[in-house]
Amino acid sequence: MKLSTILFLLSFTVLAQETPAENFWKQLQEHCGNSYEGIITKDLGNDDFANKKLLMHVRACNENEIKIPFFVGENKSRTWILSFKNDRIQLKHDHRKPDGSEDKITQYGGTAPNTGLSNVQVFPADPETAALLPAAATNVWWISLDEDFFTYNLKRMGREGHFTVKFDLSNPVATPVAPWGWKAK
Repeated sequence: MKLSTILFLLSFTVLAQETPAENFWKQLQEHCGNSYEGIITKDLGNDDFANKKLLMHVRACNENEIKIPFFVGENKSRTWILSFKNDRIQLKHDHRKPDGSEDKITQYGGTAPNTGLSNVQVFPADPETAALLPAAATNVWWISLDEDFFTYNLKRMGREGHFTVKFDLSNPVATPVAPWGWKAK
């Protein structure tokens, strides 16, 4: 075999390997259509979540976008929107009112600064978030994902502690009703 052929095959093999962001994305897409119950494992003292059923529903998936409504008891206002572009994953928080219209505080989040890890993606607050919510300018969100658990996390830099809600992926639950602003399926 010629050296040029060997080099071509080696370069093709390197190009064919998935990046950590691609691997994370594919793992998350495997949960499309499923719903899971979660628990708070780290708390920032937000009583809005206390003693409420927490559900996530990997409701809408396509090649470059995954929408995950997150229900806190009867509150159906939150949807995590993950987008995949240029080997980076972006997280945005879509907040809706009961009538389906956008909340005044919505579409905040950030984009991973690199391809991350296959099991962890980190999202520092972007400039739009800093403009919308100056107190959130230093927020960092991260999602970890493995065979058993999906965790959503928030750290507010300069403050003690962080927030984590952990969902058990080994135990799918009944699909909830449509979140606010969505049409029922």
